[in-house]
Amino acid sequence: MSVTTTTHLNFRGDAREALDFYRSVFGGRTAAVTYKDAGAVQNESEADWLMWGEVTGDEGFHVMAYDVPSQLPWDQGRNGFFVSVRGEDTEEISALWARLAEGSTVVRPLEAAPWAPLYGMLTDRFGVTWVLDVAVAWS
Repeated sequence: MSVTTTTHLNFRGDAREALDFYRSVFGGRTAAVTYKDAGAVQNESEADWLMWGEVTGDEGFHVMAYDVPSQLPWDQGRNGFFVSVRGEDTEEISALWARLAEGSTVVRPLEAAPWAPLYGMLTDRFGVTWVLDVAVAWS
């Protein structure tokens, strides 16, 4: 199996600051993609917010984060995180999606996205929101 799980933190405008802080604590490297970088700006005031970001440390620390756009609901105490499942194989991610999707609410269908060959989000019958994607290098 080639998948990993990572805590995916959700913010409203301060994801970059949070990732910088976590990097200062745990070390490692930050990768960040803004809504502007991805060509997905829906609100000009949020163009530099993070659509996707992560800190990866040499000793195994890994956390992902993004800024929830203002047109989507966000409550820090209710949907402050996702579980991110990343893999390198589209068939494997598709199979995991099919199993997780049973009894779930699909937030975003598993399909190609500008930043990944497959990306999807669902909330399972236990109320846990999962993000599944096929990982690609982003510089």
